Amino acid sequence: MCGIVAAVAERQVGPILLEGLRRLEYRGYDSAGVALLDEEQGLASARAVGKVAALAEKLEATPITGQLGIAHTRWATHGVPVERNAHPHLAPNCEHGRVAVVHNGIIENFATLKAELVDSGCTFASDTDTEVIAHLIHHQLGLGLSPEAAFHAAVDRLQGAFALAVIITDAPETLFVARQGSPLVIGVGIGEHFAASDALALLPVTQSFIYLEEGDRAVITREVLAITDAASNPVERPVRQSAQRAESADRGQFRHFMLKEIHEQPQAIADTLEGRIAHGHILPAAFGVGADEIFASVERVQIIACGTSYHAGMVARYWFEDILRLPCAVEVASEFHYRNPVVSPNTLIVALSQSGETADTLAAIRMLKREDPKRPVLAICNAPESSLVRESDLVLMTRAGPEISVASTKAFSTQLVSLALLLLAIGRASGRMEEAEEQRIVAGLEKVPGRIQDALDHGDRVRELAELLVEKEHALFLGRGPMYPIAMEGALKLKEISYIHAEAYPAGELKHGPLALIDETMPVITIAPQNELLDKLKSNIAEVTARGAELFVFADERAGLHSADFTHVLPVTSHVGRISAPIIFNIPLQLLAYHVAVLKGTDVDQPRNLAKSVTVE
Repeated sequence: MCGIVAAVAERQVGPILLEGLRRLEYRGYDSAGVALLDEEQGLASARAVGKVAALAEKLEATPITGQLGIAHTRWATHGVPVERNAHPHLAPNCEHGRVAVVHNGIIENFATLKAELVDSGCTFASDTDTEVIAHLIHHQLGLGLSPEAAFHAAVDRLQGAFALAVIITDAPETLFVARQGSPLVIGVGIGEHFAASDALALLPVTQSFIYLEEGDRAVITREVLAITDAASNPVERPVRQSAQRAESADRGQFRHFMLKEIHEQPQAIADTLEGRIAHGHILPAAFGVGADEIFASVERVQIIACGTSYHAGMVARYWFEDILRLPCAVEVASEFHYRNPVVSPNTLIVALSQSGETADTLAAIRMLKREDPKRPVLAICNAPESSLVRESDLVLMTRAGPEISVASTKAFSTQLVSLALLLLAIGRASGRMEEAEEQRIVAGLEKVPGRIQDALDHGDRVRELAELLVEKEHALFLGRGPMYPIAMEGALKLKEISYIHAEAYPAGELKHGPLALIDETMPVITIAPQNELLDKLKSNIAEVTARGAELFVFADERAGLHSADFTHVLPVTSHVGRISAPIIFNIPLQLLAYHVAVLKGTDVDQPRNLAKSVTVE
């Protein structure tokens, strides 16, 4: 996810922009840049590959000044991470330029626009879609339009998902911004205004924010803020006071980081979807340069992961085979790289890792790359500067943000969403998915943040159930279909932080051994969505209750299951699809593990013997 910071003020804004970039860097980026407009210097910019520190060093050696400026941190979609592809992009592409642009998102029609601009005499210095915007505005200025009219005329031509901040030398005290499909917030100060893709970047300078809505554009000076909506009508958006702390690693109102991160999942998933879906379909460049060509030839998917990431991969296997009829294998990385696996041609390797430094996962992809350097590897990861990301051919960032608690929660949910996006991308590129199916899945994904919030609202009831588990020494989790790996993840969370021994089984395996464990001392936790396997699951539930076990069921509201003496049914949600259901039903299992651990008095965020990133075997 890229980051934007912009400012117009009576003071020098360079330090504000640089600090804003630092505050966005927890997401990680491959390059950073800044452009400032100064009365004496004119429009000047600096860009650097790598972290914000590299940009800061460059600015220290060669300072630039200005009271109007834009800045950006980038994660590549169009063009490799080199300085010429870093933002801001200027037009014309000379030392100073007349227009400077920073951009988040993907411009779908950039190739068409670029061809038009080249035909009209423009020359391009980068491989990005963003540079098209700068040249398009510059071209409109050349037709005699005012800076504001040129900005609007250019934005009218753009298709896709984007957030923009623009400087035009013809309007030396004005900042132009637009939002379509990617968030943008305006910070309100006294005699100054700011803009950013995340309010976190602006917390040191203001607590007052205006959140632009879809399609909004704004023309901003130090004193005046003029916003128009998607229909070009002047509008006023409310100014909101942020309660967010400037420190990103702060528990805030929550007792533990784990609980905070559980509650951050609606936003984390919205961030993961940001700029990658629009108008009922996935945007072609969401996975980076060359992804469509690779996806079009995929005949098999091999997912490699460890721990929680392995469970996410297991869920995705059901999706790939059921929806795309595409063979999918999932394997624990430590087993994969210590045997002699046979990987067939046209297999896409998908490596899942929260940290990107998991030793076994890295060893597995390195082994595969040694065997065949041309074999494509896709990393789905939450750490952009990690080894896994650097060594992979394609990358999709999960955008979970900082996850402090050792027990992963929002990283898991965003991995599931990322795998759903991969499903859409392969389906579209290979022709394995009908457009109507793609639109249904996209519509379902867009509803997931709200559905998760509904599930979080059951927190008090889940805590009551936790009180019934706190004295138990063992627990058995059951699930069918994609809910089996969700049961595995629920068992893992419970054992990680409460130290209760927990196992998960496919519900259909009960009679093949685990049923021998069932008695009144063995609690059984199961997930019951409304799907074609519900009747089978009800039979398994009957087998358990007949043997005296205490049963905890997280059920679809329409499942027809009800609480009884030793059966506790918690209705979770209803009308969720096969993609959304595993993501949503996972939430109460996270809460259950959390509340049991709190009641037991364990160290929730730092459980014994565990580390956040497993960098050794």
